[in-house]
Amino acid sequence: MDTQFIFSDNGKRYHTYDFYLRKRFGRKVAKLSVDGGFTCPNRDGTKGFGGCAFCSGSGSGDFCAEGGVTAQLEAQRAVMRAKWRADAFIPYFRAGTGTYAPLPRLLALWEEALSFSGAVGLSVATRPDCLPDDVCDALADIARRTFLTVELGLQTVNDEVAAKMNRGHGFAEFGQGFMKLRARGIPVCVHIIDGLPGETESDMLRTAQTLAAMKPEFVKIHLLHVLKGTPLEKLYADGGFETMTKEEYVSTVVSQIELFPPETVFERVTGDGKGEDLIAPRWSRRKREVLNAIDMEFRRRGTMQGEKHRGRLFL
Repeated sequence: MDTQFIFSDNGKRYHTYDFYLRKRFGRKVAKLSVDGGFTCPNRDGTKGFGGCAFCSGSGSGDFCAEGGVTAQLEAQRAVMRAKWRADAFIPYFRAGTGTYAPLPRLLALWEEALSFSGAVGLSVATRPDCLPDDVCDALADIARRTFLTVELGLQTVNDEVAAKMNRGHGFAEFGQGFMKLRARGIPVCVHIIDGLPGETESDMLRTAQTLAAMKPEFVKIHLLHVLKGTPLEKLYADGGFETMTKEEYVSTVVSQIELFPPETVFERVTGDGKGEDLIAPRWSRRKREVLNAIDMEFRRRGTMQGEKHRGRLFL
């Protein structure tokens, strides 16, 4: 008989975002990405130039859709309603660094998004070194009024690798930003990347184990994509590293999820880069195939999320 994971109603062996949202809101909820016109301190010279080595530079400092926040949300709502028949939405400030602006401007953007018809929450993606106290206090106020998630990019706990990727901050700064949000009761979604140049599977599992001990509410696991126009493109073309195979990635992701407590929600366990921008790995475009392979690997092992969270750690 197939093992039933406590936070699943469809045979999944890990805690999916879809399951979490359906249980919380009692219906399908869709995230709508919005560009608030933010740039990044790692691009404008405050922390560095050129951005992270893997970043294609989404968020140019200008709105990507005419009309600003509401127009972008309306356009995406139509798509999501046709795809999933969703009538509840979470505006997601995804592009650029979503807290990197004066507070009055941030508040205006966030309140406009929250006033959008069908909005049941808000998600803001930012860097852990862009969380001044006044912004954190404003986010805490929003968290008391609605479902808020702040998304922080960690990517790796290995500071040497982070420096090579031109992250502009290390694990200590991540921890400081994370704790500022936690102290205010703000739910956090942490992003990590598998397949960074120079990292072994052991390194990736160390990142997962370290993060699991911090018990973030939400996690996103990304596969490293080599995208056109990024510093990573040249390094890859020069033979500086190889991208992960599908088999390597699937095995690593399952091992990482096993390390997290069952209540941690995985918003993402893979991603598919834009076809016109993606150089490698091309197999990542087959997102459904990757998700199915992750499910199959859990069943093959006979394990589930939380299997190695307490005691039986192997690192």
